Amino acid sequence: MSSSYIRQPIVSVLGHVDHGKTSLLDYIRGSTVVARESGAITQHIGATEVPLDALKTVCGDLLKGKNFSLPGLLFIDTPGHHAFTTLRSRGGSLADIAILIIDITEGFKPQTFESVNILKQYKTPFIIAANKIDRMSGWKKHETFGKNRIESQNTVVKNMFDTYLYDMIGTLYDQGFQADLYYKINDFRKTLGIVPISSKTGEGIPELLMTLVGLAQRFLEERLYIEKGPAKGTVLEVKEEVGLGTTIDTIIYNGVLRNTDLIAVGTKGEPVVTTIKALLKPKPMDEIRDPRERFDSVKEVYAACGIKISCPNLEYVVPGAPFRVCNEDREAIVKEIKKQTTIEFNLDEQGIIVKADTIGSLEALIKESQDKGIEIRKADIGNVSKRDITEADATNDPLKKVIFAFNVKILPEAQEELEKTQVALFKHDVIYTIMELYEEWYDKAKALLEQSRRQKFVHPGMIKLIPEYVFRVSHPAIVGVRVLTGRIHQDMRLMREDGCVVGRIKGIQSENQSVNEAKQGEEVAISIEGVTIGRQVKSDEVLFTDIPEADAKKLKEMNVLNIDERDLLEKIFDIKRKTEKFWGM
Repeated sequence: MSSSYIRQPIVSVLGHVDHGKTSLLDYIRGSTVVARESGAITQHIGATEVPLDALKTVCGDLLKGKNFSLPGLLFIDTPGHHAFTTLRSRGGSLADIAILIIDITEGFKPQTFESVNILKQYKTPFIIAANKIDRMSGWKKHETFGKNRIESQNTVVKNMFDTYLYDMIGTLYDQGFQADLYYKINDFRKTLGIVPISSKTGEGIPELLMTLVGLAQRFLEERLYIEKGPAKGTVLEVKEEVGLGTTIDTIIYNGVLRNTDLIAVGTKGEPVVTTIKALLKPKPMDEIRDPRERFDSVKEVYAACGIKISCPNLEYVVPGAPFRVCNEDREAIVKEIKKQTTIEFNLDEQGIIVKADTIGSLEALIKESQDKGIEIRKADIGNVSKRDITEADATNDPLKKVIFAFNVKILPEAQEELEKTQVALFKHDVIYTIMELYEEWYDKAKALLEQSRRQKFVHPGMIKLIPEYVFRVSHPAIVGVRVLTGRIHQDMRLMREDGCVVGRIKGIQSENQSVNEAKQGEEVAISIEGVTIGRQVKSDEVLFTDIPEADAKKLKEMNVLNIDERDLLEKIFDIKRKTEKFWGM
């Protein structure tokens, strides 16, 4: 008897909230339950196994006469578990293939973009389910397939469908993908397939399953052959169960797990090695009578499957961690697990703090941050603690007093500490949204900080007097000016291009209203104390702000001036050095 066999591919369903992940899985489960013989569909922890015979029944004529070596599909049925998309095996995605579900009437949303980024990061093949076609006004259900279903709609609906479809194809192109309707594609390695569906009416779901099985059979078959050796898996969730204590819900993607095995599981620190107390499978839905007896204890399970494991010493296990049977080569396996749970990235002492719920989501958040040039000082799994807040607040740069919190809680003492500090905390269960909120905050905070820093120093400014707007020549002179570069404030001293100081700005008016400053491009009236227009200053002269030497040196060191202002500052240095050779050095 061969020691290897082909397992069913692990399929994850991703997409934005309310775009139909759960209803798609519910429909698949419901239709296959109706179609199955007794025991043909199996419920797992965190997964639903749909065997090939059930798939053939749902797909009907679409799979008639076709032969498959795949035993079926294992759908991950915890779509509410946001972090599943980032669960890993062997450094890649735990999912062999994915369905990206998109509400055709809404298009791409934050979690859609996030899902695409993660699929790209892990190089996971996927197809698009364009859901909710039944929501298009005037849509009629027809008992037909693919192109015929679209062609049988009226002209208004067809045009609406085309508009939504091309918008989706355009967005996918911007994300680096060629995409088209599945029935138009010759080479699925080069083009993403889009399958229009309704998880409410079931339209398109047979075509979706047909495409999924076909792609898995054609492109994944080799990697799905596995040995009946020691099990390898990934922790989906860590849970407290009444009467069992801490348990782990896991997906096994390779090998065999027996209730007599010794296993090594990843934690935040050193991997834990422990013995199995029980392997627990959920009872079929129709057998559940007593909530205290929700599981059957089994002696062994084969990949691919989901199983709950009861063991001692699981308190520090983290979701997303790998686990391995380690009856033999214990030391080497522990070392390998430690390596898999260690995320390598460049630390920066003045960077931000990143917290996430699983190893995979932490890795995704780090990658997204570093792709945007955000330095990180600390990255960790778990809830935001008081210590995280005090560490973030200790950073010198106010723009780095930041914490990203993905799908984790803020502990009560951390919330209290947060309110006493200037720390900015961005908490969400969508990485894409965390980034959006951070970038919006960063732009505003940087502008305010620069404004605050600028106000401490005399700013470079260059103005031109407008001859036709000389309202008074002296005591004080009042004249219209155009701010050519930089900005001017009340009480700034002004000088000519030869370095001679010619007066002080007493006031600034714009549209008969007093203002504190005027910026580049603005035309205002200013009153100048200590000058007579036509004597010390010509009526069309260009004047510069007279910057104290210490301010000029500091402004040159700081990164608060734009390009034009930096050029103007250099010009002021040149003017000053005409009379004082080493000014500003």
